[in-house]
Order: sequence, then structure tokens, then C-alpha cells
Amino acid sequence: MTLPLTTTKSEEIFASAQKIMPGGVNSPVRAFKSVGGQPIVFDRVKGAYAWDVDGNQYIDYVGSWGPAICGHAHPDVINALKAALEKGTSFGAPCLLENILAEMVIDAVPSVEMVRFVNSGTEACLSVLRLMRAFTGREKLIKFEGCYHGHGDMFLVKAGSGVATLGLPDSPGVPKSVTISTLTAPYNDLEAVKQLFNENPGEIAGVILEPIVGNAGFIPPDGGFLEGLRVLTRENGALLVFDEVMTGFRIAYGGVQEKFGVIPDLTTLGKVIGGGLPVGAYGGRRDIMSMVAPAGPMYQAGTLSGNPLAMTAGIKTLELLQKPGTYEYLDKITKKLSNGLLQIAKETGHAACGGQISGMFGLFFTPGPVHNYEDAKKSDLAKFSRFHRGMLERGIYLAPSQFEAGFTSLAHTDEDIDKTLAAAREVMSSL
Repeated sequence: MTLPLTTTKSEEIFASAQKIMPGGVNSPVRAFKSVGGQPIVFDRVKGAYAWDVDGNQYIDYVGSWGPAICGHAHPDVINALKAALEKGTSFGAPCLLENILAEMVIDAVPSVEMVRFVNSGTEACLSVLRLMRAFTGREKLIKFEGCYHGHGDMFLVKAGSGVATLGLPDSPGVPKSVTISTLTAPYNDLEAVKQLFNENPGEIAGVILEPIVGNAGFIPPDGGFLEGLRVLTRENGALLVFDEVMTGFRIAYGGVQEKFGVIPDLTTLGKVIGGGLPVGAYGGRRDIMSMVAPAGPMYQAGTLSGNPLAMTAGIKTLELLQKPGTYEYLDKITKKLSNGLLQIAKETGHAACGGQISGMFGLFFTPGPVHNYEDAKKSDLAKFSRFHRGMLERGIYLAPSQFEAGFTSLAHTDEDIDKTLAAAREVMSSL
């Protein structure tokens, strides 16, 4: 029998936080709104594990929402950061580390011939939107329902992630004049995209998408979907942008575009390339990237962009990911976890679907299949909430939303997966 989870200190800290920060958090999805109860306040992380302020240990499948692909606080990354700290935390001037990480990104990601570092995925997506418009001379954008590209005004139309989790409509404070240029289609629906191009001839700058959705839960592309988008954008003189902030260096070393062999014009990156520090990037064809200031007229800047600590952590993380067998291992343990969860759901009488690719997975409490956000919304959210709480009480930390993907790391072991599946069996048997 599982003992009740002791969360006294977490509750005290969160109560204080609510008086000084909106909702008590600095990012909405952390607030446990959709799963009930109060968030767990972390104290430290290491490898595949997290410890909260009350001393509880968890097997962590959030991994700081993806960047902890080598495991939290990897000793090689920590040692590299210690050495870098001695040289200073920020220069506001060029440093060699920027060149090194840029070359690693360009070598790895098929679409990237030039890259610009920024400080977050949101910043990368905002910048790439401006670049799409500058290069094409067009204003309109196609995005997909349930895909989240950061909290920029243009993107907060049928967005996933925290917006979906909290059940918010398009955010107040976003002018209609801004979102009128954002066109939306269901993910995995090529005909809808084709219709939007037909209805807006010569007006669409480009299409942006999560090539594997992670912000409406884990939703992979149907066969031919990415290929079809590549054809449609070329036929209509529009740019194709893969938002690989979540999938870059996680699905494969070269991202989804390497895995599926579909090469976009531009790519946004983040998470993994910062090794746990704040970072983002956008890159693509040389002729497009040459529009960016100071090489070209499209202005974008950032005082802390390319800072030496983020570059150091990113370089060391990518070095670790180049070791033989990395992605085979991620795929093996994640497949064991995903298949196990689905099997347990079936044996305990719960309608569920889901899957995984490499170190990314998802589970929906709905018979499925889930091809898009509308399908995902058919999930039993009350059941997910009870499942989430039950797993938490058994030392398993999952994303506090049905509409978020899960992440494994190289630090997760077979024993961790076995413990997780044993906990899942207990919880699902009692739901």
C-alpha cells in the first residue's frame, strides 16, 4: 500500500508563491490546474530523478520539458559549466563557443546552412515568423490546431500546451488585427492546407508546424503528411518551417527532418541545444538567413544570445549525443515504457492509445486513434488527473497535463521503466 505523499513544504512554498507571482508559477503548465492538487516544488535533480523540497524522490519523465536528454545534471556538462563560469557568465560580445555550437547544429540538421542563437523557443519562433514575412513579402501564416510555437501574439490561435491545458480561448491582449493573418488547419489534414492556399493565393508567407506534435500530447505525422506540406509550400511559393524546439536532437540527432527525410526551409530549435540552460535558435537556407541583420534588413537582436554558459552546455550535450548507440537506447527504453503502458491499460480495462518515437512518448485515455488536436480532446481528462496523482504518489513524475508529451533520457534504466510500469498497473487497477 502506498503511503500518502508528504507535501507540506511544497504547499507552504506554493502558498507564498501565489502572493508574489501570477498563479504562483512562472509558466502556466507548472500549476497543476488540469490535474488538481498543488504543484510539487523541486529541490534538485540528477540523472533520471528529481527530489522535491519534502525529500520525496521521483522518476522524472518531464526532463525540464525535454532538454535533459542525457539525464539531469550530467557530470560532463556540469564540469564544462564550472570551467566556463570561471571565464564569466555573459560577454555581450562574440565568443568562439558560438562558432563551435553553430557548426555542430549546421552539421547535424539537414535544413540549416546558417543559424542564429536566441534565448528561448518563443523567441526563435517569433524571429522566424518575421523572417518568413521579410523573405516572401507576404503576411499570412498557416499553423495547426494544437501546435504551440511559444506565446507570441500571432501563434496564440488554437494553440496547444498550457493554453489547451487551462482551457483558455485565444489570449486576451492579443489584437484581432494581429491574428487575422493567422490561418489554422487540423494537423494531418493536407486537404485543409490546400484549401487555405487556394483561398489566399499569393498571400501566405509560410507554414509552421511541430513535425511531431508534443504540445497537444504526442501525435506523430500520418504517412505522406510532411511530404505533402513540402510539395504544397513549394507549389505556392511559401516557406515550410519545422518547429523542432521539442524534437530537435531528440527524435534523431538531425531531428524529425533527418528521421523522415523531409527538409524544410527553416527550422527552430531549443531545449536540447542548451543542455538545460535557456536557449533557442533558428536557421535554414543561406539565402533566407542572409536577410537577418546585420547581414540583411530584417532586425532581430538579443543581449544574452549565444552566452558562453548556454553554448558550453549545448556543445557538451551534443558531444554526448554523438556517442554510438545513443538513439537506439532511447528508442528501446521508450518503446518498453510506451508499449507497457498501453498493455496495462488494455489489461485493466481502460480505453487508451499512444505511442513513441525515440525518446518522446504519449498516452491518451481515449480509444483513438489520435491524429490531431480534436481527437486528443476526446480524452478522459478526469481519468488522466486521477492517473497522474496516483503515479505521483508512487514516485513517478509525469507532465501535469493530458496535452503534453513525455520524455525519457539516457539516464533512465530498465529498472526505472519496470518500476514505472509496476506503479502504472497499481494505479490503473484502481481507477
